[in-house]
Amino acid sequence: GITIKAQTAALSYKARDGRIYNLNLIDTPGHVDFSYEVSRSLSACEGALLVVDASQGVEAQTVANCYTAIELGVEVVPVLNKIDLPSADPENAISEIEEVIGIDATDAVRCSAKTGLGVEDVIESLIARVPPPKGDPDAPLQALIVDSWFDNYVGVVMLVRVINGTLRPKDKILLMANGSQHLTESVGVFTPKSLSRDSLSAGQVGFIIAGIKELKAAKVGDTVTLVSRPAAVALPGFKEVQPQVFAGLFPVEANQYDALRDSLEKLKLNDAALQYEPEVSQALGFGFRCGFLGLLHMEIVQERLEREFDMDLITTAPTVIYEVLLRDGAVLMVDNPSKMPDPSKIEEIREPIVTVNLYMPQEYVGSVITLCTQKRGVQMDMSYHGKQVKLTYEMPMAEIVLDFFDKLKSTSRGYASMDYEFKDYRAADVVKVDMLINGEKVDALAIIVHRANSQFRGRAVAAKMRELIPRQMFDVAIQAAIGSNIISRENVKALRKNVLAKCYGGDISRKRKL
Repeated sequence: GITIKAQTAALSYKARDGRIYNLNLIDTPGHVDFSYEVSRSLSACEGALLVVDASQGVEAQTVANCYTAIELGVEVVPVLNKIDLPSADPENAISEIEEVIGIDATDAVRCSAKTGLGVEDVIESLIARVPPPKGDPDAPLQALIVDSWFDNYVGVVMLVRVINGTLRPKDKILLMANGSQHLTESVGVFTPKSLSRDSLSAGQVGFIIAGIKELKAAKVGDTVTLVSRPAAVALPGFKEVQPQVFAGLFPVEANQYDALRDSLEKLKLNDAALQYEPEVSQALGFGFRCGFLGLLHMEIVQERLEREFDMDLITTAPTVIYEVLLRDGAVLMVDNPSKMPDPSKIEEIREPIVTVNLYMPQEYVGSVITLCTQKRGVQMDMSYHGKQVKLTYEMPMAEIVLDFFDKLKSTSRGYASMDYEFKDYRAADVVKVDMLINGEKVDALAIIVHRANSQFRGRAVAAKMRELIPRQMFDVAIQAAIGSNIISRENVKALRKNVLAKCYGGDISRKRKL
């Protein structure tokens, strides 16, 4: 499975030199959607294990996260995993680490997590290479929130790394980003089970329970300090996470609206990055406009709503935020196609551009370049590292949101990997395509696309709708329009009365009597 929340474990380990070491381990999500949480977790650490699959080599996300670790000054220890596989090629993996990432991997530890081979060597190399934590247990308290989640019994549980100072139960704490104060009920560590402790001091990773009711109060990256003796400055790097991808969620049955609202509220308890607001669609009724960090985050939320809360959902096509400059000089941020202003008032529309890094074996380069060009990508760089090729593209985020990842995986048989980061907003010739059914606009089906793709996308949606709409006693016209200009049309033919149905068998002259 994939990690979507940070996990920690504290353990005592008797090393080969006879001494006992306290190890604090943090496992973080590695996916591009959660890159902010990864950077906070890495800044809480002194060292990081760079785990590379010995059979597959370096992947795009590995590189992105490794660079984040190096920028934050973390000691990186390379490890080759899955060494027990028959297809394992450790020499190639080592050369890839050195070429792609640029760190020395000649003494990389070889291990197999599945069979347990070489795991002790990994811990020994950790102890040898990772420096002990710096920090003064007597200084004013500074603790970095690495992750937080909601527990039904105790409220919000904060996972923290104590940088300076010491925290004990019954201390009054201050969260520096929003200035809220809480009374510490208990502190402890995970081993992986939770164990209460008398105190957490500098260098330790553990949890704080302080009766906080809302996850909004305990934001990842915030600094915890004491009210009685506050730290002079907060730890650097805190920022508010902004959603990148928006979609409408509507219940299939109109009477499920309240249940959907309750489900989203419960989900938000455990997922501070999820944003939602009520939305009304003429076609789909009442629902919610939800903001997500990226496509994976969106899939996780949908999956959890369906599986844990048993909701039947209709999801509109995901869109990104467009920056719209109006003729009067005002700038609007539009995350919903139905909120796009009238074309006559618009000076220009700017769309978000992302820098995409792609890694793939050499034989798939041609097909991946073709795919990126179709998606309006501009090639910035191409470099060869051993058997791997790295391509850098600048691409509109709207194209990635659609189906880029699925197509990338299918053209490269699953070998290509990608990660992306937001670059800037650029003016683009994008238009809003409205869908009309019998001359009535259906707001939920509106899409914002580039003018070059508008006819193709309009036809595709119209053709799909033709399959879905049942035949009526009258013709149903399905049209795609840009403003008042119709770009495609499909017809659902009316049902015709079958007048021969009651004439079965018998003489032809009876049929003629009709």
